Parts: sequence; structure tokens; C-alpha cells
Amino acid sequence: MYRYDEFDHAFVASRVEQFRDQVGRRLSGELAEDAFKPLRLMNGLYLQLHAYMLRVAIPYGTLSGRQMRMLAHIARKYDRGYGHFTTRQNIQFNWPKLADVPDILAELASVEMHALQTSGNCIRNVTADHFAGAAADEVADPRPYAEILRQWSSVHPEFSYLPRKFKIAVTGAERDRAAIQVHDIGLHVKKNDSGALGFAVYVGGGQGRTPLIAKKIRDFLPEEDLLSYTTAIMRVYNLHGRRDNKYKARIKILVHETGIEELTRQVEEEFAHLKGGELNLPDADIQAIGAYFAPPALPDRPEGWGQLASWKKQDEGFSRWVSQNVQPHKHPDYGMVTVSLKPIGGIPGDASHEQMDLIAELAEEYAQDEIRISHEQNVILPHVALADLEPLYRALDAHNLGTANAGLITDIIACPGLDYCALANARAIPVAQEISTRFGSYERQAEIGELKIKISGCINACGHHHVGHIGLLGVEKKGTELYQITLGGSGDENTSIGEIIGRGFEPNKVTDAIETIVNTYLGLRLSPEETFLQAYRRAGPQPFKDALYGDAKAEAA
Repeated sequence: MYRYDEFDHAFVASRVEQFRDQVGRRLSGELAEDAFKPLRLMNGLYLQLHAYMLRVAIPYGTLSGRQMRMLAHIARKYDRGYGHFTTRQNIQFNWPKLADVPDILAELASVEMHALQTSGNCIRNVTADHFAGAAADEVADPRPYAEILRQWSSVHPEFSYLPRKFKIAVTGAERDRAAIQVHDIGLHVKKNDSGALGFAVYVGGGQGRTPLIAKKIRDFLPEEDLLSYTTAIMRVYNLHGRRDNKYKARIKILVHETGIEELTRQVEEEFAHLKGGELNLPDADIQAIGAYFAPPALPDRPEGWGQLASWKKQDEGFSRWVSQNVQPHKHPDYGMVTVSLKPIGGIPGDASHEQMDLIAELAEEYAQDEIRISHEQNVILPHVALADLEPLYRALDAHNLGTANAGLITDIIACPGLDYCALANARAIPVAQEISTRFGSYERQAEIGELKIKISGCINACGHHHVGHIGLLGVEKKGTELYQITLGGSGDENTSIGEIIGRGFEPNKVTDAIETIVNTYLGLRLSPEETFLQAYRRAGPQPFKDALYGDAKAEAA
């Protein structure tokens, strides 16, 4: 895990004191809100519907037990006892007092955390596969490259005032768990025919008002050219990106309007001037950063296999949890555990301070003191011995963290929506809770199988509804909340944008509509092994449209 050097410590501390002065001047009236707004946004502080919201960076979703304890402490001391983990692998505190924010930032700095570049028109928190460094299917750990990009992009003088916010994601496995094709830049770590590491480079993906899938502009970029090539992309965007219309300011619009061939030509031309220069990554630097992410020394624990089989026979709940929430690790005696933050009927992504303290304790005891946050708003313990799964599960389950639903219909992504966000048109949380409650039976979830529901309270798509197998977008029509349904989206290596299926549904009819969609799928799938997404791609939207709107069509006729 990366540790701050002297520069990091000094830089973050100086930013805290700078912001403390700015907050003092705002509270005294010396700074008006218009002048204060860009300053607070540079420090991750938003003004929401009811209060300020502080967004804290968790670079590439990785943190330690000590850092998780600090988040619990902040929730307890400065907020209302909880935090909300987001689809950018960050955490948000929804109720801090402005006067307390400098103290919060100072406490975060004491454990090598900050809120820099979690907002504003800059390069945001670089995200990565939440199973990085542990996954059995991984070519290479993507986090060293994410850290290199973080260091390069932090308050970069050339890229601190971009046309719009900019998001980068990195994955190191063939199975894309970082949704790289819906990012401004997506990087897939791979090996060429000679075994050298490099990247497939994707540009121009994104969701929001105009959802687009990124285009691949390099099939293999050598490892040492990472910063040179990224800089070339950023320069082309910074020069040509729209600044007159924020709705057309993202690089995806530039790619769309310029054309991928022309944009690639411009990037390659700029790269030709940068290649081999001061941005060239020496192998020694790559190795030095990589050393921070060296995998822990995991002792063999073969006894876990027999114990696991015995425990599963004795406890059906434990058996379900292992089957659903534990994935294979590089080391055969270990597993990667998803701690679900989606209890049945709960608020997706929320964790109480007691739960955060418990996760910190369990990470230290059972997971080599490593914790990951997934973009699906869950917590990952990446290195757990099979022999330790039973006591881990008991501890989690006692604190409402043992829900066996990872990847199932109740593992719902949802933004805060109209309950908190000033931009939202509709609520997301109550809809997620109702759907979760309706489908809460494990037997029913298991029958349905893998199905990802994602909910956004507005067109900004913070809930990633465009890439949900079932996506829900909250809209406002004549003062009424409606929910538009999309089907067939996916954020993996076969990324697709969901298709709008028809007119929207009132809040009290959304869950019934989801049930109709699910029952339609169960009726048309060819076997229990055919997932919802596979069935939808085979059958197309028409069976679902007929099931949802057939009666209305008949009445109209």
C-alpha cells in the first residue's frame, strides 16, 4: 500500500492550513459564497440540499484498517454516525459543519488521506479493479499505475482547469471490473507477444446526459510511455474541449464530434513530441512504486479446505454467503471477500461508524490489513484464508454485514438522489429499498441469478444506470417523479449502454415493473444458467416491452 513521502505530507498539510484560512474568512463574512465556492470545491466540499457534503478520496479504492478507523471516527465525531461509499470508490459525509471541515481534513491528513480533486474540472480520483493484487485472473496489479497517475495528476498546473471533470480507470485482468470503457480514459494492463507489460488505451467513454462507450486508440502502449501518452490525450482535450457549453464539454463529445481517427491522429502527433522525454517512466521508478503494492506473504493454510466443507454443511446461511460473496484468490488457500453494504431494505453504500470500526478490526485480523472499496459500493477484504471465513462471517453477520447478495438483484447501486443532492430530480434510495425488500428472499435471488440494478436520481448518472442490466433514471415531469427504465446495459469487458424500454413509471409502480421484467426473463430464458443479460441480448427488448406495456397498447387499439 502506498505511503506518503515527505513531499506528500508537507503538501497535504499546507493545503489543510490554506483551507482553514479560507473557511475562517467565509465564516467571518470576508469571503462571499460566490468567491468561496471554487475554493471549497477544490477541497472536496459541496453544498447539498440540506447541508455541506465532504467527499474524501480513496485512491484506487485501497485503504488500511487505520484509515478505515479514521473514517469511522469522522462519522462519529463530525457527522451523524455514518458515511456513504460511492461509485468512484470514495466516501461522502453528508452532514459536516463548515467550521469543522478544516479539522476533519487535518485528521484525515494524519492517516495519509485527503479530499483533493474529488470535485472540480480536474483529473478526479483514479479508480481500479477492487480485486487488484489478489484476483486469480490478473495479468498485473493495476494499482501501481493508478498511483503513478495520481502523483502525476495531483494539482497538475496544466490540467487543473480542464473544460470539465476527467475520470481515469485502470484494470489488470481480462474481466473488466473497473468499467474502463465508460471513462474518459480507460487503461487495460496487458502483455504483448514478448511478455512486456503495457496498456490497451480507451478514450471518450462516459455516462450522464450523453452516454458513450470509449474507443480503443492504442492496442498496446509500452509501460514506459504511460505518462507521455496520457499527457498527449489531455493536451488535445484541453485545447479542443468545449468550454462554452458544460453539457458538451467532456472528452466523449470531442471524440464524437471530431471522429476517433482524427482525434487519434492528433494524440499520436502530440505523443511524438513527448515520447522519450522527461515524462518517460524509468523502470526503476515503476519498480519503486510497485514495491509499495507487493502482495503480502500469505502462509499456506490447507486446513481451510476441509474446515470450509464442514462449516458449509452445518450452516446454510454461511454456505450461501461463501458461494455468493467469496471469489477465488491467486493463492488457493485464500479467498476475496465482498462485504455487502446492501442489507435487505437498507441504503446502498451506507456504513455506520460501528460497522467501519468492525471492518477495520477484521481487516487487521483476517485480511492482511487491506481493505478495498468497489465502484459497486461494497467493501472488499482481499486476502482472507479459507480457514478464517467462518469466524469472519459470524462477526460480519452480527453487525448486519453478512448479506449473501453480491452480484444479485438486491446488490443495487444507487446515488443519494433527491434525499440529499441538489441536482437530483427524483429519489433513488427509497426505490432501491423497496426493490430490495420485494426481492429479499435468498431463494428467489438465487433463482434469478446475476442481475445488476443501478439507479440514478438525475441525468448525471452517478448511479451508473446506463450500464445496469436494469437501469432506473429518476426524472421530473410536471412536478411528479417518474422513473425511466433501461435494459441491457453492462460495464464489463463487453460494455453496452442500456436501451430505454418505454415511458416512465410512477414511484409506487416501479417495483411492480421490475417484477414484470424479472418474470419475463424467467419465462424466456433457455436454461437456469442463462443470465438476464444473456437472455436480453438474445431475445431483444420486445418481449419486455410487451410485458410492460402490452395492456396499454391493447386499450389504445
